[in-house]
Amino acid sequence: MPASKLITGDRDKAGLDDMASDDVAGGDGAVDNKAVANKGFDKKAGSERANGNAVLELDGLSVGYDRALVVRNLSLTVGHGEVVALLGANGAGKTTTLRAISGLLKHPPGTIRFGGTDLAGVAPTARARLGIAHVPFDRGIFFGLTVAEHFRLDGLSSPAQMDTAFDHFPALRDLRDRKAGLLSGGEQQMLALARALSRTPKLLMLDEMSLGLAPVIVGRLLPVVRDYATSTGTGVLLVEQHVHMALKIADRGYILAHGDLTASGTAESLSKDSALLAASYLGSAAESDGQSATG
Repeated sequence: MPASKLITGDRDKAGLDDMASDDVAGGDGAVDNKAVANKGFDKKAGSERANGNAVLELDGLSVGYDRALVVRNLSLTVGHGEVVALLGANGAGKTTTLRAISGLLKHPPGTIRFGGTDLAGVAPTARARLGIAHVPFDRGIFFGLTVAEHFRLDGLSSPAQMDTAFDHFPALRDLRDRKAGLLSGGEQQMLALARALSRTPKLLMLDEMSLGLAPVIVGRLLPVVRDYATSTGTGVLLVEQHVHMALKIADRGYILAHGDLTASGTAESLSKDSALLAASYLGSAAESDGQSATG
């Protein structure tokens, strides 16, 4: 299977016109959830794979910056071939959780297990070699390098390896000699995701993949993530601001509020609980007036 990662850049027509013509968004730019739901991915297959040993387990994780805890006593699991959405308002602790799993933050209280192995004392580079791919919200690309140079930097030197990487997002083929800083935001995100997938990770962590992108573009990226998880058995931990779009492709979800786990369940059950989602994003007052969260 091919692989990929993320990046950002200026608006550019190349590669985006065909994405914008997709029916994921209506004429007013509103997200058409039905279009996302009908992409054809098999969530049941992911759920069945997840019944085996978890690829990721967090047990009582508490982590923060300096002496201030941002996440407290968090426990969650991600199974093989499963997409798990980690949701919550800005500042809830989602990015902090991903950084702790990658080893970028120390977390004395709690345990992080990857494939059943405790990651305590394992350096970030070693975690990456074990099969953890983390696409940060800033996409982790180099604006001065071309698309092809990013893949060569990741060790994809042969034409066959490069073709496999481009298979996820064929639009990048025509942009292989363009510098990343001249790509549109959607193209940069395609590059970042393609780089991550090219490493054939066992666990893929995506932090706000849709940041700065139009919903129509997000509607093309998320199904790629779902298809990859189902076809390869890779576990995915997805932090996403477009809540309902994320739950369309996810098997399960966890909701954080101010660093505490407030709810968890199947993606279907969470997506139907508008009051819960609203309270998680807008505060407890939203429970009473029944507003629903949009992302």
